[in-house]
Amino acid sequence: MTAPVVTRFAPSPTGFLHIGGARTALFNWLYARHTGGKMLLRIEDTDRERSTDAAIAAILDGLSWLGIDWDGEPVYQFSRAERHAEIAHALLESGAAYRCYASAEELTEMRERARAEGRPPLYDRRWRDRDPSEAPEGVPPVIRIKTPLDGETIVEDRVQGRVSFANKDLDDFIILRSDGTPTYMLAVVVDDHDMGVTHVVRGDDHLTNAARQSVIYQAMGWDVPSWSHIPLIHGPDGAKLSKRHGALGVEAYRAMGYLPEALRNYLVRLGWSHGDTEIFSTEEMIEWFDLDQIGRSAARFDFAKLENLNGHYIRTSSDERLMEAIDTLLPHLDNNVTVATTLTPEIRARFAHALPGLKERAKTLVELIDSAEYIWAKRPLSLDAKAAGILTDEARSHLAAMAERLAKLPQWSAEATEAEVRAYAEETGLKLGKVAQPLRCALTGRTTSPPVFDVLETLGREESLARLSDQASSPAA
Repeated sequence: MTAPVVTRFAPSPTGFLHIGGARTALFNWLYARHTGGKMLLRIEDTDRERSTDAAIAAILDGLSWLGIDWDGEPVYQFSRAERHAEIAHALLESGAAYRCYASAEELTEMRERARAEGRPPLYDRRWRDRDPSEAPEGVPPVIRIKTPLDGETIVEDRVQGRVSFANKDLDDFIILRSDGTPTYMLAVVVDDHDMGVTHVVRGDDHLTNAARQSVIYQAMGWDVPSWSHIPLIHGPDGAKLSKRHGALGVEAYRAMGYLPEALRNYLVRLGWSHGDTEIFSTEEMIEWFDLDQIGRSAARFDFAKLENLNGHYIRTSSDERLMEAIDTLLPHLDNNVTVATTLTPEIRARFAHALPGLKERAKTLVELIDSAEYIWAKRPLSLDAKAAGILTDEARSHLAAMAERLAKLPQWSAEATEAEVRAYAEETGLKLGKVAQPLRCALTGRTTSPPVFDVLETLGREESLARLSDQASSPAA
């Protein structure tokens, strides 16, 4: 009987949840759910100087926002240091590892000589076969693994295929430091084994690590997990995704107004495909995802494509879902986005009423909120430069005349106000735009907005007439 699949996501809490890490987490999550297995979460917090509680919170929050859950409680690597040291000493006792007393000066000399001779700067194994009685006094040793001296180590990879590494290029790397703390290479193997991880899915920058870690697995007589090393994400220019390409952390995409379901859909297509399908429900992702469909080439992050995909999700989301997403977004908005921090019941009702029209044009939630700003704008509205230019004395006189007619409407709706404004335009011999645009400017303070008659309906009779009165009675700028 085949053992159930167990994957893991193992971030280092030294900063935000990187967009590349989010994709790795997603691939692990999808494969676990696809196979009916489990995805575990391990926080690799052994770098005590750089690991922070704030970063841990940001990672957990980012995963939750993306809709990626994990099975069981998170495992914290630092808390398992004694177990890691126990395995290092077991390898020492079995003869698979040894104590090394080389000083820092000796190691520096080794590296410099290797570079001068055009060789990789590898440790020269000088303590591998020496008698411990030769150890210098007062020098705390490190423990190094004994890698094979010849032949090759093979990594069978679900994505990269069969990859071989010449053992002469794998030095006897350190597994336990002189202060008794484990190295990353040892801790990862011990944790993956103890957690029952069957499939390791991670970035292809770890491919060489897989060869080294295989040495530890084999020395302990443990089963080597299935490896899948996925290509890194590159920027539009083909270089590794970095700060100069724009936002790197998941929290930045949330603050820019992307829906988690859109970002999830976009990330799954970075390196994985299912025919020509571009848009997936979560259920379809889980049903179709498999490691063998991941490509070997680096995927390029296309911000315009993500924006268009997000626009699709905004248009097809229910109004209730969008209001929920907006509520989630508000605490994370950049300071330069003006929005009511507390939506009163009245403002919320207007916002909800306007959503069907607003969401047709917005590509992000920030755009959507920005286009809805007229709803909670305080009277008298401040006009932008273009709007102020349109509201001439003549335009304001038309506003006063239209306000008087609109006030007499028995029913207040987009249809009723449009009919009345059209009638006014015909009677005065003006094109509709000549009266509709001043209306828009007076109601929103801008020259661009949702359809002006939708704006009138959303604001309601009292607020609309008050805004028209404010501008009709003010002198042109």
